[in-house]
Amino acid sequence: MGLITISTDIPWLSLIWLSLLVPSVLIAFIPDTQQQLMRIVGTGFAFISLVLSLLIFFAYDPKVAGFQFVERLDWIPQIGITYLLGVDGISLAMLVLNGVVIFTGSLMSWNIESRAKEYWIWLLLLTTGVYGVFVSLDLFLFFVFYELAVLPMYLLIGIWGSTRKEYGAMKLTLFLMAGSAMAIIGMLGIYFQTGLRTFDMIALARNVTMSAEYQRIFFPLLFLGFAVLSGMFPFHTWSPTGHVAAPTAVSMLHAGVLMKLGAYGCLRAAMWLMPEGARDWLPIMAVLTILNVVYGATIAMAQRDAKFIIGYSSVSHMGLVMMALASGTQIGLLGAVLQMFAHGIMTALFFSVVGRMIYERTHTRQLPELGGLGRVMPFAAVMFILGGLSSMGMPGFAGFWAEFAIFIGVWERYPLIAVIAALSIPITGAYILRAVYSVFFDEVKNPEFLNLPKLTWQEYSGALILASILILVGIYPGFLTDMINMGVAPIAQQLNDVIVAGR
Repeated sequence: MGLITISTDIPWLSLIWLSLLVPSVLIAFIPDTQQQLMRIVGTGFAFISLVLSLLIFFAYDPKVAGFQFVERLDWIPQIGITYLLGVDGISLAMLVLNGVVIFTGSLMSWNIESRAKEYWIWLLLLTTGVYGVFVSLDLFLFFVFYELAVLPMYLLIGIWGSTRKEYGAMKLTLFLMAGSAMAIIGMLGIYFQTGLRTFDMIALARNVTMSAEYQRIFFPLLFLGFAVLSGMFPFHTWSPTGHVAAPTAVSMLHAGVLMKLGAYGCLRAAMWLMPEGARDWLPIMAVLTILNVVYGATIAMAQRDAKFIIGYSSVSHMGLVMMALASGTQIGLLGAVLQMFAHGIMTALFFSVVGRMIYERTHTRQLPELGGLGRVMPFAAVMFILGGLSSMGMPGFAGFWAEFAIFIGVWERYPLIAVIAALSIPITGAYILRAVYSVFFDEVKNPEFLNLPKLTWQEYSGALILASILILVGIYPGFLTDMINMGVAPIAQQLNDVIVAGR
């Protein structure tokens, strides 16, 4: 049994994504002059979605294998499309991550005044799509929610962004649309070649009738289609540009959650449904991820813009996720999902400090122009340092356990790749410490920075929530890893069986 008991007669998973779709509609009817009401409605329902996610998390029974809280309804039975929802240990962690990031992101959005109604509508619609992806077990429904999560990014960056926002929004959209095109081809390949004429992912996983030859053809399309969103090399260039151009809350969602959709799609759709294709292609993917991990960290070291540092850091850290997925081992998959969670919280904290606390007050993110901010905003300094310690994989923080599991899993399958990827560890420490010193402890470059406006209660609250989670998971990761392990075990076993059979 879970820690709490809730009625299974209530469609809890539907309520989670509806808890953000409904307010997006309500806000459309609020007069433009009532911006404070829009903020309260948006933040309030974001909090409700977080509470619902935590409710499901604590009601989930880790002793019961398989999916729980399943909801099924025939949608278009003629072509095998069902409204099918359910959660396991993997999706549970992602639900909680999304709930935390949208709630803290909504707190960081209280400064939005230009076209506030449209902003809140698109922000909530984006997060509705993310929730839908994490609970969908029908491949077609999965793709519908996936597109709903991706498309609002263009408007959110193009209208409310900064620093070449039109270029960043268009580049992001073109890359992600190309990825979606590959993904849908892979989906249709599965649909037609299995002969089952269904998009039910549970049925497809249990009755794999697609030949190994077809899996070799369609696996890279589906895997790379989703990997584009996770920033996998060589499709990563849109990501740092999008991070820099996006407003603070959107950057938090972009790096904290949206990039995880890509890795989640690779694991849940491609690897779960096409294990024989995975057996043949994952070694190649593992080699590509070396460039993500080491190249991303090296380029981050060369950046002068604090947001670009975080952007390329995300490329490196998500490279670790993809590398762990490519290992196909159970401990590697566990580390990948835990890293998705830890990195999501960590980058949300980074962007809340850099984008909201610093940039909104100093109007610069250039390291040579900043300095001495630790005197003016010591709270921001502490929060950035805590995020940095997790990024560096220091013991006592969530990032440590994630990276530790990843390197164990990768070493089991690809020892040389693990050794090369480890080069990113000292590089990460170098650029994090450089950023901390340049921004907070170097001499003051601009005397006006000594009189910056004080931080708001929203900034204090959001950052404290994120930092507390990094420490909590760092001290006691078991409450997450036990559930995640239950979710990744069947996929890892399936991959292992295929690999052994192919020898």
